[in-house]
Amino acid sequence: MLELEDNLTHLTLAPALGGSLVNWTVRSSGEPLLRPTDQQALATGLPGKLGCFPLAPWSNRVAEGGFDNPSGWLALEPNSPLDPLPIHGSAWQQAWHVVSQALDEVVLQLDSRTPFAYRAEQRVQLKDGRLSITLRVTHLAEKAAWHGLGLHPYLPRKPGTQLQAKAGQVWMSDASKLPTGLAAVPAEWDFQQLKSLPEALVDNGFCQWDGRCVIQQPDLGYTLECQATGSDYYLLYCPPGLDFFCFEPVSHPVNAHHLPGRPGLKLLEQGQSAELSFSLQYSSL
Repeated sequence: MLELEDNLTHLTLAPALGGSLVNWTVRSSGEPLLRPTDQQALATGLPGKLGCFPLAPWSNRVAEGGFDNPSGWLALEPNSPLDPLPIHGSAWQQAWHVVSQALDEVVLQLDSRTPFAYRAEQRVQLKDGRLSITLRVTHLAEKAAWHGLGLHPYLPRKPGTQLQAKAGQVWMSDASKLPTGLAAVPAEWDFQQLKSLPEALVDNGFCQWDGRCVIQQPDLGYTLECQATGSDYYLLYCPPGLDFFCFEPVSHPVNAHHLPGRPGLKLLEQGQSAELSFSLQYSSL
């Protein structure tokens, strides 16, 4: 476990557990800024029980047992007992190591051979209540491959929790949680202005996003103002009846490898890189 802190907040990380963030809290009150993680959750060794984990070399689900690269078909196996499809890439299931560490910043790195050779780097910084995460991937294999990136933060959900995140359209999905087509954003999912989260399940990708969002937590006494770069899409996951939701900045929609034009994916040659960043600025209400 690593610890970072600034004058307002405190952060713990678990590099060995998928390069994950564990807890981010307000120093003066202890209030959680990410979904709180207890020792039981930490003991599972599962990044999906923690505060946030990186998504590389793709985000979310890939259908059809793999995808085509210029050199041919890359076969993928399901990698989660909770899902029949390969999900979230491979970086979250490997141990990262510490490249450098200071009081308010840490750089983590992963050299992966799965599903092809790549290097991932996370730079995590705290400054005046702002958590900044930059995720960068560099393709190391000789043959080019498609890459996508994302971050998967879990956030507290209280009765008063509100979200603002503008989007032009939403991907509707089927029972397998794969996108079926783009549609206008329905009224209950329209977060042009601050709005409470829907009671019914949301597990969808939104596009034409400007990279900005606001998460207001009156029950916890703060607001998070967020900004993403390298991300024209976000995924919103609101499971009914649970005390968290996920707002995930991603570079591409779900199953982009099989969508026309492979939206948001980047074909990287050996030595080429892609990057995504996300910052969350805490301020008290």
